[in-house]
Amino acid sequence: MATYLIASIAVKNAEVYEEYKHKVPDTIAKYGGRYLVRGGEGEVVEGNWKTDRLIVLEFPDKNVFKSWYNSEDYNNLKALRQNNAVSNIVIVEGI
Repeated sequence: MATYLIASIAVKNAEVYEEYKHKVPDTIAKYGGRYLVRGGEGEVVEGNWKTDRLIVLEFPDKNVFKSWYNSEDYNNLKALRQNNAVSNIVIVEGI
């Protein structure tokens, strides 16, 4: 079953975060993932949700997602993101 990563990102250091944005897509693709939403203008239509950037990724299944998330390919980039942005991330299985 497909697994979706949904991330709300508040960038603290835009210059360094640019490096993350340029390098991470290749790691996602290597593990069969793909962007469904990457940035773009959002509008809250209900509730109090505030986000600077919204990202939605699709992976073939949860095991593939975990392989990517814990991979050597992504570890350095993950640290780069964590040090230069505040992230709220969930994963959900779906269709």
